[in-house]
Amino acid sequence: MVDKEKVKEVLDAVRPSLQADGGDVALIDVSDDGIVTVELQGACKGCPMSQMTLANGIERILKERVEGVVGVRPADEMGTL
Repeated sequence: MVDKEKVKEVLDAVRPSLQADGGDVALIDVSDDGIVTVELQGACKGCPMSQMTLANGIERILKERVEGVVGVRPADEMGTL
């Protein structure tokens, strides 16, 4: 099971980088199978680079720093997997 508090800590660590570009990230859910659902906010929401931000930024860092995280998905895709 993934430590939700550790996920929050890691997101808090990456948040300043997103905020520097006018965006932000909110934690929506952490599933038992290691999927972290987040909502990109501000300038990040709808940005053409948002998928790269999720995959190469947020997901990579969460996988490195939080045991059990296997992936990150945006909240708007919750019903489409």
